[in-house]
Amino acid sequence: METMRLVVTGTVGAGKSTFVRTFSQTTVIDTERKATDNTSLIKKRTTVAFDFGTRLLGREMELQVYGTPGQSRFDFMWDLLIRRAHAYILLVAANRSSSFNDAREIISFMNSRVQIPMMIGLTCMDLPGALGQEHIAFALGFMNDKNRPPIVTVNPNEKTSVFEALMVLMAHQLLQSSKSKGNAALGNVGGSRQAEPLKSRTKYQWPKQQFSSGL
Repeated sequence: METMRLVVTGTVGAGKSTFVRTFSQTTVIDTERKATDNTSLIKKRTTVAFDFGTRLLGREMELQVYGTPGQSRFDFMWDLLIRRAHAYILLVAANRSSSFNDAREIISFMNSRVQIPMMIGLTCMDLPGALGQEHIAFALGFMNDKNRPPIVTVNPNEKTSVFEALMVLMAHQLLQSSKSKGNAALGNVGGSRQAEPLKSRTKYQWPKQQFSSGL
């Protein structure tokens, strides 16, 4: 059986632990503790290491989902988890513009360590003060469509919403894989050579239909 590891990261209070609990079909392992710093102004408990859950996608693949802490003082866990991941989702609370700089720093941290498919999930879009997708994309440093990752609205409490977000990531991963193969082929035309694209950490390619099972 193939195993794919997905990291759910993001700012404090964006819904990472809830996302993991909603997706997992196994009992979630969590490391939540009472918040003792400014995080307590947002929520009473916070993740200090990681959340972990799993789900079988058909008979041939297990998806392991790891939720990271949101606070930068736990960035050693970001480093540990992202280095073994195949893809990641960054959750951002759309109604909390004060956290956008933190989200941007998380993107920079992750991308400095790995080059893997990622997407952005906007949570809290139904709450007062929520900003639009374009505004948030600019705040995160994506000024135009070039190299902008998929951005979707996601409700971490709803299984359908969580699965839809993962299907977007699936399509993005397949597209990136196709582009890498195409660039490698072009690099050999006329005898010229270019740097080889980053190799996937697994032979597994996302299934086209397995995500519809188990909802």
